[in-house]
Amino acid sequence: MNIAYIGLGSNLGESRSILQQALVNLADHPSIHQLECSRFYRSSPVDSSGPDYVNAVARLETSLSSLALLHLLQEIENRYGRERPYINAPRTLDLDILLFNDEINHSAELTLPHPRMHQRAFVLLPLQDLAPDIVLAQGTLDTLLEQCKDQGIELL
Repeated sequence: MNIAYIGLGSNLGESRSILQQALVNLADHPSIHQLECSRFYRSSPVDSSGPDYVNAVARLETSLSSLALLHLLQEIENRYGRERPYINAPRTLDLDILLFNDEINHSAELTLPHPRMHQRAFVLLPLQDLAPDIVLAQGTLDTLLEQCKDQGIELL
């Protein structure tokens, strides 16, 4: 079984409801096991524009490969009308693989660990809910969160 951490975000439509439904879609997939989710947070856009985001992180066990999981996440995003008109555009649903076991991947389709997760409070804080002792290559979650303290984020 593989362990994956997935970042969830939405800033278009009924964001909280969309994230809740996406979690149900994930949990209902036959290759996803033992899904758990962090608390939900509201965060200001980072490197983008538009309304505030609702964010969370999910931890799941899966028999899927990292690439197969990526394709499943993209399929779920598409169900909710995800469009990609430009980089960092507002979105109905964004699902990113943050970590997949200890896999390191730098392919054209998938980069693991997620290359900017250590710079984003909206990933680090919900990740800390699920795995407070996890240490990324760039440091502990506490250290990294201190470096992101200027990013607006609050518990919903």
